[in-house]
Amino acid sequence: MKKYVFKVLLLIFIVVMSLSEINAQTFNRAVKTSENFEPAIPHPNQDKEVSKKLKDLEKITGKKPNIVWIVVDDMGYGDPGCYGGGAAIGAATPNMDKIAAEGLKLTSCYSQQTCTPTRAAILTGRLPVRSGLTRPILSGDKITANPWEDEISLPKLLGNAGYNTLLTGKWHVGEVEGMRPHDIGFDEFYGYYSAPKEISQGVDSHRYPDLTMNEDYMNTFNEIKTNTHLIHGFKNGGTEEVSEVKSLDDMGRVDQVLADFTIAKIKELATSDKPFFLEHAFLKVHADNQDNPDYRGLSKAKYQYKNAVAEVDMHIGNIMKALDDAGVLENTFVYITSDNGPQMDAWPDGGYTPFRGAKGTTFEGGVRIPGIAYWKGMISPDRESDDVFDLMDLFGTSLRLAGVSTDKLPNDKFYDFIDQTSFLLLDDGKSNRESVYFWWGNKLMAVRMREYKQHIKVIKPQAPHMWIDYATIQDVGLAPWTFNLYIDPKEEMPVGHRRTSWVATLGAQLKAHAATFKKYPPKNIGL
Repeated sequence: MKKYVFKVLLLIFIVVMSLSEINAQTFNRAVKTSENFEPAIPHPNQDKEVSKKLKDLEKITGKKPNIVWIVVDDMGYGDPGCYGGGAAIGAATPNMDKIAAEGLKLTSCYSQQTCTPTRAAILTGRLPVRSGLTRPILSGDKITANPWEDEISLPKLLGNAGYNTLLTGKWHVGEVEGMRPHDIGFDEFYGYYSAPKEISQGVDSHRYPDLTMNEDYMNTFNEIKTNTHLIHGFKNGGTEEVSEVKSLDDMGRVDQVLADFTIAKIKELATSDKPFFLEHAFLKVHADNQDNPDYRGLSKAKYQYKNAVAEVDMHIGNIMKALDDAGVLENTFVYITSDNGPQMDAWPDGGYTPFRGAKGTTFEGGVRIPGIAYWKGMISPDRESDDVFDLMDLFGTSLRLAGVSTDKLPNDKFYDFIDQTSFLLLDDGKSNRESVYFWWGNKLMAVRMREYKQHIKVIKPQAPHMWIDYATIQDVGLAPWTFNLYIDPKEEMPVGHRRTSWVATLGAQLKAHAATFKKYPPKNIGL
């Protein structure tokens, strides 16, 4: 009898374990199709449908679509009106709101936790820890290797596929020769190498009197400071310093100058028989925000940050109008986003997020950002989705739109992007991404799958708003911090052993991701 009971119990155990394994496999829908690519959720019918949709359009236009990215610097999830901000918090954003209403608004769009890593990730399709670009390169930094030397950038791939490629605005991914935008694949660059604070601090006696009013300090600063000039550079051509920021009024007008250039280039590029890839990267709303003297008090709030939000929205409206006036709106994919969450350390010169954390952290406030996809006639209006999207997926989506095969990518590197073309373009499109991974430097911090997010390390501020300057990285302790973002979007109440069955599944996903670094080790460039 005992032997029989044992066999029954053993059989029950095997069945339960098998069901658990099936359940786990069902929970993780992603399928690995190549060793060096992030697994994706297969949607064969969806993929087939979008291929037909793109081919039908190309028969009409006679060429591949234009690709336009509009990247706002440090804009919080809750800043645009279409994400709950706008006029309600003192800075109306009618243009972003209109574009979101006429396209697809993503509510689970993710960036890296600060600017340089995001900008590197979207142009390489790889996590920053893989390329070595894990944080901003700041004044005085001396990197030990050029991370771009063995990376194949998106503008290089698109250029080889017959695209004109242009970056207007902020770069912040290296300013030495070999690391500039026009060195890594862009045909043309018109903008600034660094962030606003690094450009303006040498002429800002209000914020930095201890620097600007001390001759010895200024002499030292001038030896290590970033280039403060507007740069016009060309691939295989010259690099010109157009003008220098010599006053706060100069700094305040920077985004107007950049928007004017982009608008003029759209008119020019639209007449070419080649499609174009344009990344317009605003310097605002990154601290330190300086009022444009031609638009002082542009927002109802009147604060400099809010005025910057209103000005950026105005320029976005003008860029979209330029695309329409040039007659290319029906053949142009547009994506509007931010490079990370708001920089709360600069408050009140910082944005708003309804989530926990801010720029510099891997809590939702640091990495969940606005994401608006627009394509007249190709993306239906009034769409909204909470399916996950990583900004790295712009890399894969852009390759698909341009007809560039991933066979062009080397097999000695791991690629983290997912092709999300079918998700973005189809009315009932579903995300092809199962997991989003969050890193801080070379530390793996967290993963999101569906509505669940699990942290194994966290960043904790030691004072209000101090998510960068006065914060520490901590291990989570006895158990991972697991949150259900649908019932707890602020990540305040872990549900691990009480209200979720997926703790082990999420943990296994983190381990599988970490294992990719054994065969494809990360680069160290001295940051």
